[in-house]
Amino acid sequence: MALPLRHELKYLINQPQLEVLRRTVGHVLNLDPNAKKNGGSYHIRSLYFDTVFDDALYDKIAGVKDRDKYRIRIYNLSDKNIFMECKTKVGNLISKRSVKISRDLAEQLMAGDPTGLDSTQSGLLRDIYREMRTHLLHPAVIVDYEREAYVHPAEEVRITFDMKVRTGLNSIDLFNPRVPTVPVLEHDETILEVKYNRVLPPYMVSLLSFACPEAVQTAISKYTLCRQYEGKE
Repeated sequence: MALPLRHELKYLINQPQLEVLRRTVGHVLNLDPNAKKNGGSYHIRSLYFDTVFDDALYDKIAGVKDRDKYRIRIYNLSDKNIFMECKTKVGNLISKRSVKISRDLAEQLMAGDPTGLDSTQSGLLRDIYREMRTHLLHPAVIVDYEREAYVHPAEEVRITFDMKVRTGLNSIDLFNPRVPTVPVLEHDETILEVKYNRVLPPYMVSLLSFACPEAVQTAISKYTLCRQYEGKE
């Protein structure tokens, strides 16, 4: 089955730009239900995996067009909902596969043990099995941040502000709320992401241009930022 592909635009914005965008976007889009439930934003922690040769990192740095990134993701430091995910880049488009997993399976994968995944019904988990067996896929870095998200039904537009991006400083202890983390962006910068299906509605283009005319599109990656902060170049 073909993966649904979406556009993803990224920008690095400062605090004044964030405030203007937040007010402008808030008049047109709806706050994401998860953000609404948590007072406007929610915490995301991802444990990213990479191969023994750091292919995900170096492919990103080299600008390889087609690539995958694997991660385990939790929300608000809770193990209630744990997701194994693969984010796929195909040219200038992105797609994400996700499957909910148990705490026990998450701990097993964090320990580098893919036993039993070869017979699972999940294609994603079978891919994890293959990557762990053939390319020694293993946990690489924790990435933490606060997300404020807005949605609109037209083209399934999703606009997110990812704030306070931090690295877990070589720890892979995903479920430990006391893991020391360090900010990887200066001056309270925020990563703005704009996702949509086929075409960004013209009024959205106008809204973003009006609210933040100086924002420059970038290929910034939270995963790469955190790995580079920890000394990987």
